[in-house]
Amino acid sequence: MTLAEVVLAVMWAGLTAYAVFGGADFGAGLWDLVAGGARRGRRQRDLITDVIGPVWEVNHVWIIFVLVVLWTGFPEAFGAIMSTLYIPLTLAAFGIILRGSGFAFRKVTTTVELQRVWGASFALSSVFTPFFLGTVAGGVASGRVPLGDDVGDSITSWLNPTSLLGGVLAVSTCAFLAAAFLTREAHHRGDDELVAQFRIRGLGAAVATGLIALAGIGVLREDAPELFHGLIGRGLPLVILSGVGGVTTFALLWARQFVWARVAAAGAVVAVLWGWAAAQYPYVLEPSVTIEDVAAPNATLSALLIVIGVGAVFLVPSLLLLYRMSERGSFSEEPPAPQG
Repeated sequence: MTLAEVVLAVMWAGLTAYAVFGGADFGAGLWDLVAGGARRGRRQRDLITDVIGPVWEVNHVWIIFVLVVLWTGFPEAFGAIMSTLYIPLTLAAFGIILRGSGFAFRKVTTTVELQRVWGASFALSSVFTPFFLGTVAGGVASGRVPLGDDVGDSITSWLNPTSLLGGVLAVSTCAFLAAAFLTREAHHRGDDELVAQFRIRGLGAAVATGLIALAGIGVLREDAPELFHGLIGRGLPLVILSGVGGVTTFALLWARQFVWARVAAAGAVVAVLWGWAAAQYPYVLEPSVTIEDVAAPNATLSALLIVIGVGAVFLVPSLLLLYRMSERGSFSEEPPAPQG
């Protein structure tokens, strides 16, 4: 394994963490959107706020980590991706900002009207942000990002069948993850009514995500043949494992084994991401730009790994403590009561 491959694997681990933890946050926003009116959906929204409140900002550390490692370790690939896919990336960044603003201001606003405005901002941006991030993934995976600055088509690189599939699949996957996580949290708090609501949504999201993935096989075969052949070749074991994880999540939700359902849901997402990596290896940009072609000099990669290692000594224990405290409800607080 070369130094460049080690750096790329570390970056992919960060992307995986963002997909799981950040994805669950985005999905929670989708369920917030469809929770119902202010009175009927209040308990669902209170649970969502309580669960993601302590960690939503922290989860975005992972995407910053991925961008910094890509920029430092593979600068030519970074430049090509940013200059080609700047439209969906800008829209995703705008969505992250709008989502954070909506979530923060909704918590401190005391009037119903403003809570609705900020709540809608949070919920809607929780849907379109992962969609645009999914279109970016589709553009890269389908070989629509050529090497070089301002070389690729800024429109067709993300408005194409594979990118649209990636966007829809990203949204459904986030909803699937969030439903599994929220069902477990509702069960942990002994709220049987919320358990029933999120359990049904988890079952539905599992089925919907599976159907979208199956339909995507035909899309990839026609629109991204290199990726398709990689997925049915080197990446096939992980693709199968992802499917098994999705089916297992459905079965565990049905059997009310909510802790293991959460684990299985996260495992399904991890498997499909690493299946994509295996399918595309050794290319960073399809169809011919390899990892070594765009890697920074070994001295830079070595320094980068040292910095990451030192940072991990402080960051990883802190994150584990934060997630653990959040799971125990150490940060729970009563939201302000709306006033007409």
